[in-house]
Amino acid sequence: MSKKVTGEKETALSSEARTRKMVYQPILEEGVFRFDCSADDRNAAFPSISFENPRVRDTPLTNVHKVPTFIPSFEYVEGQRLVNLEFPLNTSFYGTGEVSGQLERTRKRIFTWNTDAWGYGPGTTSLYHSHPWVLAVLPNGEAIGVLADTTRRCELISAAPYPVITFGPFASPTDVLASFSRAVGTVFMPPKWSLGYHQCRWSYHSDARVREIAKTFREKGIPCDVIWMDIDYMDGFRCFTFDQASSTFHLILTTKFEQFPDPKSLGADLHQNGFKGIWMLDPGIKRETGYFVYDSGLERDIWVQTADGQPFVGDVWPGPCVFPDFTQSSARSWWAQLVKGFISNGDDGIWNDMNEPAVFKTVTKTMPASNVHRGDKELGGHQKHSHYHNVLLVYGMLMARSTYEGMKLANEQKRPFVLTRAGFIGSQRYAATWTGDNLSTWEHLHMSISMVVQLGLSGQPLSGPDIGGFAGNATPKLFGRWMGVGAMFPFCRGHSETDTIDHEPWSFGLECEEVCRLALKRRYRLLPHIYTLFYMAHTKGIPVATPTFFADPKDLELRTQEISFLFGPLLIYASTGQDQELYEMEHKLPKGIWHSFDFEDSHPDLPALYLQGGSIIPASSPYQHVGEANRTDDLQLLVALDEAGKAIGSLFEDDGDGYEYTRGGYLLTTYVAERQSSVVNVTVLKTEGSWERPNRRLHVKLLLGKGATIDAWGIDGVALKIPFPSEREVSDLVAAGEKQLRTRIETARRIPDVENVSGHKGTELSRTPVEIKSGDWSLKVKPSGFIVELKSMGTRNIVARSIVLLDARRSILSSNLEQAGEVESLQLEGDIGGGLALVLQICIPKENFKTVRIDSSIVARNFCFCKKLYGVVDIDPQTDPHADVNPQSFSARVLESAPNLQNLLHPTETYVSFTAIDGSVHEAWPESGEQVFEGHLHPNGEWRLVDRCLGFALVNRPVSKESPLRVSHGYELEFHLLLYKPNMMFINVLIMDETFEILYVKFALK
Repeated sequence: MSKKVTGEKETALSSEARTRKMVYQPILEEGVFRFDCSADDRNAAFPSISFENPRVRDTPLTNVHKVPTFIPSFEYVEGQRLVNLEFPLNTSFYGTGEVSGQLERTRKRIFTWNTDAWGYGPGTTSLYHSHPWVLAVLPNGEAIGVLADTTRRCELISAAPYPVITFGPFASPTDVLASFSRAVGTVFMPPKWSLGYHQCRWSYHSDARVREIAKTFREKGIPCDVIWMDIDYMDGFRCFTFDQASSTFHLILTTKFEQFPDPKSLGADLHQNGFKGIWMLDPGIKRETGYFVYDSGLERDIWVQTADGQPFVGDVWPGPCVFPDFTQSSARSWWAQLVKGFISNGDDGIWNDMNEPAVFKTVTKTMPASNVHRGDKELGGHQKHSHYHNVLLVYGMLMARSTYEGMKLANEQKRPFVLTRAGFIGSQRYAATWTGDNLSTWEHLHMSISMVVQLGLSGQPLSGPDIGGFAGNATPKLFGRWMGVGAMFPFCRGHSETDTIDHEPWSFGLECEEVCRLALKRRYRLLPHIYTLFYMAHTKGIPVATPTFFADPKDLELRTQEISFLFGPLLIYASTGQDQELYEMEHKLPKGIWHSFDFEDSHPDLPALYLQGGSIIPASSPYQHVGEANRTDDLQLLVALDEAGKAIGSLFEDDGDGYEYTRGGYLLTTYVAERQSSVVNVTVLKTEGSWERPNRRLHVKLLLGKGATIDAWGIDGVALKIPFPSEREVSDLVAAGEKQLRTRIETARRIPDVENVSGHKGTELSRTPVEIKSGDWSLKVKPSGFIVELKSMGTRNIVARSIVLLDARRSILSSNLEQAGEVESLQLEGDIGGGLALVLQICIPKENFKTVRIDSSIVARNFCFCKKLYGVVDIDPQTDPHADVNPQSFSARVLESAPNLQNLLHPTETYVSFTAIDGSVHEAWPESGEQVFEGHLHPNGEWRLVDRCLGFALVNRPVSKESPLRVSHGYELEFHLLLYKPNMMFINVLIMDETFEILYVKFALK
């Protein structure tokens, strides 16, 4: 297989292609080799970021004389270095970290460049994580892993002088991943509560709402352990602060009360009801003198710098921000101390978001590659951002590490829990991850299985998607199906975007609520098994969730199986298509015995469960949260005998938190079962750890297949003999079990297949992409306001994905597809506040088929005063009170949640005055009642907010219907003209030429 790489130009050899073998040396352990293009390149390589101990990569083994089975070659072609590694026909490829699309990666292109990829699709080539790692499964079932040990942008495998490391071939993919983990480190041992269900939303805007969510979970008997606080808990998006006091200038003539006045009290209330609280921290620190985080960072000189040595400033949620340079140990220590203090508020975990790093108002969505990081020597020293971007030492791996270390400083008796959006090889040592800003679509439900599995195959076993989809509105059936599958993922969290309908488990009707309850009870029953899998992952590097073919790597048909996966020996089989019915499908299973079973909870909208013959897995009663469990509770063992009548399995137990397990404070039990004649004996084979076995009952369920079981009770640790029935009796039991299963499926209350869910105006317009084809272009435009795919028909190359034209969080007012002659045109109209609408006309003009034209205009649609004035003015209290305030500025800030607002000083003496299009003058007072101004009564030119007591007015100049602002722009193959984010302050037209230099053109709405 040939892998093209992108890197530094090799000018000396750019005009010719010369293929040479790479030089190698054995490292780490037998079967692991390091390859370099030359000895000089080996000596010049940067320190390893991927390896847990970088010296291991640079230290050859002297007692190994084995020759690698596969030796890469390299060549220079047109200034680029290509590394080639040839494998036999029918080799299958996996890994590559966080990637969308199909499970099997053959013929897929992946670029390792961490990207803020909101609304990604199956063909998106760069997401939030970068893992330059490929797992190749050979036709005979053996496997080999290939790692490009580089942080530079690359296409699958890195440019020299960075080493290429191979692991294997070994006997199985599991052996490869175990060896890989010994190099890059294993996943941190998660606290047990973090393996429960997590509920999140952007955002729960007050502590009252958080308490309401927590109360509802308990009242409805739906298990949950964690509630998350998104960015709006902060004071103006300032990290390490809480919205504790009212400071709003709100034209709605109401007072905005504090939303999180006492976070310690909220944490205590959550803990009392069995919940943990996790709070978000972003890397962007608001550039504001007097803000303690900015001031302390400035004093310590820890910000990322521009090429001329100044702190880099980029826009994120708070506005202009600076960014910690985590490549410096001083910055990491500074951040850890801030986290330590933050945790004292009763926080149980930290969520690192936006850490690719994401920067607004840039085509690249991140900071310039020319920025400078003053890194520690062992990390590569002073380098441009292009070197450190994927390492995410600033906005990913080392941000997560610093957060992790800060939590340990706060309480060394607790295991930290950190979730990071962006990451790299090795970030699993410090943080879990999720698959980013996915969509509420069936396609994204289907992709979520492969994405979680691929992350596990790349060294990150603790991951999961936003269940139900982050962007857009799920339907009841989609949400229920997704919860059914998501409850079986390693990390299990529901999360949704602002301005979508509620996405809690009870938000989609009673049928969906019941499916969610069953799904989560299933997860909590299986938590002893899941926790044991994570102990094995932490100590041995064995993955938690794996593709189905891991049960039989030689089965080529299983290698593309995408609707099932393994949780150890437990097989989860799901239906991920809207029209798929799980129990009407053929279930393709690996060879051998696979017994289906349930917890008397089978449902057509839940996955089917199978246990591999020869396996024992532990289970428990379902709890509302992990803290309810007690060591003396009944223990359940699910037993599936193999062809020889034997089975084996393990259970790991400890405090569920803390580090006593590292000092022997745990109990690891290996159970065995064996059929001898007409009796099955269940015994303890061996134990590890210093814990005493608790005095508890043992409930063994011996699986016979198709839901049939034999139940037996005993005492844990005491041999249990289970009479085994005759063949005829087994046949009768299986027939009865199959009938009961069929009855449960047929009588279950199915989730209605409803597409038009209730929600915000325009929700129904945003679900299905519209395709426009003409000439050289094919566009898929989602009516919620972004180009899903922009493809050149001639080359079939995807030029762009997810270009935001109208932010999907806006209310979509109308969508219309027209065809006139040879031209197809799509018109979108979206409400952007303040009585204004953004109108987009997207077409491929017949006079120039090489161009996609997008005409944008902002027009006035209505103006209403109903004891409130629509719009919010963002004004600094030190600003000259007589200065005009650009109305577009306030509207833009409203669209970004309006973080910095001031109170109206004299609400009863404040009114709106304006001149209408027909020349009439109007005043609107709070006591005037509802007044609606339409047609020629629209404000023309400006309207004023007048405070009679202060004697000044804030002047607003919106766009009238008669004189809308219009901007046209297009996409061409020769150069790209991109509209970044239309808003009411200005329109940024970003022009990117072939050198990727970015030019800004601002059209102010004056």
